[in-house]
Amino acid sequence: MKHLPVMFAEVLQQLAIKKDGLYLDCTFGRGGHSYGILNQLGQNGKLLAFDRDFDAINSDYAKAMLKDPRFKLKHNCFSELESIVAAEKLTGEVDGVLMDLGVSSPQLDNPERGFSFLREGPLDMRMDSLAGPTAEQWLADVDEKALVKVLFDYGEERFARRIASAIIEKRAQSPIRTTKQLAQLVADAVPLKEKHKHPATRTFQAIRIEINKELDELKAVLQQSARVLKPGGRLVVISFHSLEDRIVKRFIRQETGAKYDPGKLPVKEVNIARGILKKTGKALKADEQEIAENPRARSAVMRVAERI
Repeated sequence: MKHLPVMFAEVLQQLAIKKDGLYLDCTFGRGGHSYGILNQLGQNGKLLAFDRDFDAINSDYAKAMLKDPRFKLKHNCFSELESIVAAEKLTGEVDGVLMDLGVSSPQLDNPERGFSFLREGPLDMRMDSLAGPTAEQWLADVDEKALVKVLFDYGEERFARRIASAIIEKRAQSPIRTTKQLAQLVADAVPLKEKHKHPATRTFQAIRIEINKELDELKAVLQQSARVLKPGGRLVVISFHSLEDRIVKRFIRQETGAKYDPGKLPVKEVNIARGILKKTGKALKADEQEIAENPRARSAVMRVAERI
């Protein structure tokens, strides 16, 4: 296997893989993590992987791995996880769930996918190229107020109003069709440039998150993954920006503590609802050697929890 995904060794360690266990890889990508999990499973172990990107599902590495009878691969969104696990009659039997969030290297490297502002290509940005509107279509229809909100909320872009105004003005003259067009438009609209960061970085992130409903999907899959795990099963999540990590951190915190309605007093011990997870250590980050070999790992944050 030539492709080593982010925090490969840490993923295998934190999943605490059992030879005869059942594992879910919610972000198959190029199959790096799945490959590592399969290598640690015995004959009775099973791995069920998912990806919403049809290119990943239909790739040569996916086809090669599907020759292994212990492996299954599904084309679906995060929010469909629980129903698929139920259909496979595996609810409550899962020993580990892995999510490696964000855009995969093949998606970024292929100009036709429209994820990268560094390469000229159509403004697509869909994780699933078979479904939903493209970024070009969304930008052609969105009103200025909604666009400002997306850029500010999902890109944490302080020049959201300037950028949105420039986009609305430009599309009134002619359609915005390519990645380079949008990137240059944003660069011209931003008055101050951040060191070592392209001015279009936040805008591209925001639009991608919006058209793929990434944060909604993440919230849904976190809840579902906790429910399909068996006691002692591990949840391992790698995020690459603060919005994702904040959601993961908050979810784990909520599911590892006592829950009660402060409006119903006095609170009795028997009436306190307990979370279904427990934390396993602090957040983990890639070491210096991995970051040197793979700069993408610099922003990776891994959080791990275990089902009670």
